[in-house]
Amino acid sequence: MNQRGGAERVFAHIARAWPEAPVFTALYDERVCGDLVPKGRVRVSALARVPFANRYFRYLAPFYPGAFERFDFSGFDTIVSSTTAWAKGIVVPAGAVHVCYMNTVSRFAFAYDAYVRHALVAPVVRRLVAWDARAAQRPTAIVANSSNVAARIRTYYGRDSLVLHCPVDVKRFTVGSGNGEYFVVVSRLLSYKRVEIAIEAAKIACVPLLVAGTGPAERDLRSLARGTTTTMLGYVDDARLNTLLGNARAAIVPGEEDFGLVPLEAAAAGRPTIAFRGGGALETVIEGTTGTFFDDATPESLAAALRAFDASRFDARRLREHAERFSPEGFTASLRKIVDDARSAL
Repeated sequence: MNQRGGAERVFAHIARAWPEAPVFTALYDERVCGDLVPKGRVRVSALARVPFANRYFRYLAPFYPGAFERFDFSGFDTIVSSTTAWAKGIVVPAGAVHVCYMNTVSRFAFAYDAYVRHALVAPVVRRLVAWDARAAQRPTAIVANSSNVAARIRTYYGRDSLVLHCPVDVKRFTVGSGNGEYFVVVSRLLSYKRVEIAIEAAKIACVPLLVAGTGPAERDLRSLARGTTTTMLGYVDDARLNTLLGNARAAIVPGEEDFGLVPLEAAAAGRPTIAFRGGGALETVIEGTTGTFFDDATPESLAAALRAFDASRFDARRLREHAERFSPEGFTASLRKIVDDARSAL
């Protein structure tokens, strides 16, 4: 919990469902996530003592399996985890229930080639992939954040999972005017997010684009955006995000998301989404009602969608109602029932 994104926001709702439970995590940065999960609840791993761990956390990847396996859950009969890679591998006491909310199958498992770009890295990634497959067998029950991820879980882990869509913090957003005449990308700046497609498409279509977010790809994307119609905003807080989304013509999701909260956050602000036709967007964007799609993961395909986009086709009230279907209250009630059912089944 040293970044701020969709997975952290979802976990905050999981933590609020059991407000007296302690929270175990490898790393924690109170400045970034203190309002999501207060410091008093948090127990960190030994990795938190590594100098500059929160800044260089990606380099610690080979050590996360051991860090999570060493957490001591003695005295607990129910453990709920949320993971994109490591937390599913915790070791729980005999007879305890472990329900794992899985945001995605580990990317180094299903996108192996993207992680092995140097021969020296290959042995490390192979070991992580082998550990990952073993760790996925440990939870009592797995809950996927989307049908898209549930299919991956079946393919890569050979396990069935329940589907419970991520919640969206509708109350953080107010319906905007959509009069800003710009499009917006809200994303962690990671390679698989394909933000470069949006930058190139905006240039081709000659439309203004704002990109909100930070991440490892930021330097390259800033270089790509220089002299184009795109403005890189860096980190934006919640209040500014509400304004950015509410005033945008539309949000853009240029890459294939596991689930993707942005289309729902945009809908909560009364704005549609233009999304790549694949992945989780197929479960959160209703074509013609809450957004539209482009079919090929190319700047040209997205540019055509930007040129053809007609904001007047979308009704802000219907967009807001769509977002409200993914309420935190419904998510919490459903997750608590899943956990109760898992305990009853033992």
